[in-house]
Amino acid sequence: MKRFSFKLEKVLALRVHRERETEIALGRAVGALSLIEHNLEILTREQHKAGEERFSPEYGVTDILTHDLYIRRLNETQDRLLQEAAAAELKVEEARDEYLDASRDRKVLDKLKEKRQQEYQKEREKEDIKTIDDIYRP
Repeated sequence: MKRFSFKLEKVLALRVHRERETEIALGRAVGALSLIEHNLEILTREQHKAGEERFSPEYGVTDILTHDLYIRRLNETQDRLLQEAAAAELKVEEARDEYLDASRDRKVLDKLKEKRQQEYQKEREKEDIKTIDDIYRP
């Protein structure tokens, strides 16, 4: 009996490759979102620090006004980062959906290959039993 061969092996290899590519894209999207979230945390700490220093006893009116401008810039930066975070979350969701689709497609072919392999094994066992029966028959 000939060796097992899965006729859709090349298609399966392409689907495995696509799954890896979408997994990498998902990782990049999650990494970008994490970086934005990290920057937001740093910015929040900086806003808190600037707010505490604003009314420091050694500061004059110009220093307070300078701090106000700095806090305003930090708030604008925070707004921008929040918008970027929302866009990055959308990209993560899209990348996750693509990865799940690619994974599902690959799993379908994996299961089909496994089923065909089991059928091949059963057929091979039948052939082996038939050969043994033919040898031991008088």
